[in-house]
Amino acid sequence: MEQGGVGAYARPDMTRAARQGAGEVIYGEGKTAEQVAAIARALMAGGQPRVLATRVSAEKAAAVEAIWAEGGAVGRTTSAAPAPAPYSEASRSESPEGHPVYYPEARLLVFGSMPVPDGDGIVAVAAAGTSDLAVAEEAALTAQFLGNEVRRFYDVGVAGIHRLLDVADELREARVVVAVAGMEGALASVVGGLVSAPVIAVPTSVGYGASFGGVTALLAMLNSCASGVSVVNIDNGFGAAFQASAINHLNARAAFASGDCGSPTAEAAPA
Repeated sequence: MEQGGVGAYARPDMTRAARQGAGEVIYGEGKTAEQVAAIARALMAGGQPRVLATRVSAEKAAAVEAIWAEGGAVGRTTSAAPAPAPYSEASRSESPEGHPVYYPEARLLVFGSMPVPDGDGIVAVAAAGTSDLAVAEEAALTAQFLGNEVRRFYDVGVAGIHRLLDVADELREARVVVAVAGMEGALASVVGGLVSAPVIAVPTSVGYGASFGGVTALLAMLNSCASGVSVVNIDNGFGAAFQASAINHLNARAAFASGDCGSPTAEAAPA
């Protein structure tokens, strides 16, 4: 398998997209700005159309800007409001090809432009409260990066159950629902009882003392009595989005496996 070494610290996986339908993603925490930039460059030089780096601080993103290729300024999106729920050409990040765009609320750095959605349906991201938005946006933007149409439903927690019921019909239109919640984590179970689609629950570390940094929500979600609810790690919006994207691209991957099309999520593959 083709691998590309970067110094003595990284061996970017150039064939992961062919094996898994999506390329390697850079986990930004614990890496220097120089390492993030070098790995991204290597992946793109290896043929990846775009690269995603997660858990990147604003300071690190600024440092990546300083060392990126000449003219490679990092574009910044506003964190004041989420992107429009339905996908549109206007919602795509406009930046010179390969140059990174930073999303501060989600702490994501995207090298290249977001792809046109090519999934089987809609990925819905439902967040219980405004305090959960950082994790929810990590999930929503990762799903968009992986080639999915994403619809956001924020501040629909069970404390005001009418807000969730108001959007229940829209949630039922989704092929996959990502439910993000802290505190007691009840949102995932309620959503699981409302929709027929798979529900991927994301516990967050939001809450007071006995929430134990998200462990309470994690255990509640793992013990959900609603069928069809699966759970990822605490604050792992990326992992939930990756799983949701895999479900939403099952038909495309089946067609690829049977030889009916050229490449599974070719435009959507991250690096």
